[in-house]
Amino acid sequence: MASSLPLVRPPALPWRRLWHGLHAPVPGVPRWARVAALVVPLTVLPSSLWRIATVTLHLPITDTSMTGPDARGTLPAWMPLGLYVVLLSIASELLAFTAVGLVARWGEVVPRRVPVLGGRRVPTLAALIPATLGAVVLTALWTWTGVSLALGRDIRGRALGADFPLDPHDWQGAVALAAYVPLLAWGPLLGALTVAYARRRSSGRVGAFR
Repeated sequence: MASSLPLVRPPALPWRRLWHGLHAPVPGVPRWARVAALVVPLTVLPSSLWRIATVTLHLPITDTSMTGPDARGTLPAWMPLGLYVVLLSIASELLAFTAVGLVARWGEVVPRRVPVLGGRRVPTLAALIPATLGAVVLTALWTWTGVSLALGRDIRGRALGADFPLDPHDWQGAVALAAYVPLLAWGPLLGALTVAYARRRSSGRVGAFR
């Protein structure tokens, strides 16, 4: 005998609710934009993991000069290089994650849990200006970097040394190069998402955020 009791779905796990709240798209977002927004943080992830593996964890996947005194540059003496690399990688991932706001509800309406501003519409220009600048700068930076490396130069135009970590002539250099190549897509993807965001906002479609 079939039970007449209604089916009760188990409550969603907290991390699933968080994921959904951060990634749920607003109506009118095309599928390609949803995919592109998810891909943007992934373009940054390989280089972040490579930096942490080489500098912080000292894994033997690059030349030891990456962790030597010259690698510190102008970094203050009180800041451990390994910690700096971790913080830099986290900051890079958070910056890349802002691309999701160009398709998600929190990019158009401030979540209600935010004090004072909760529930208010995000001004279109407040999102478009930094997104546009970011897309232009990132595209120019990584395109110039890629062209320079292809010509055997660094971004300052100097000839690459024999110990340059992105030299693909050995497996270590190939791994490093593979970790940084995805960054070439960061700027163009962000630019495409910015254009789609501008078109959607100009049409007057703004998703509600509870």
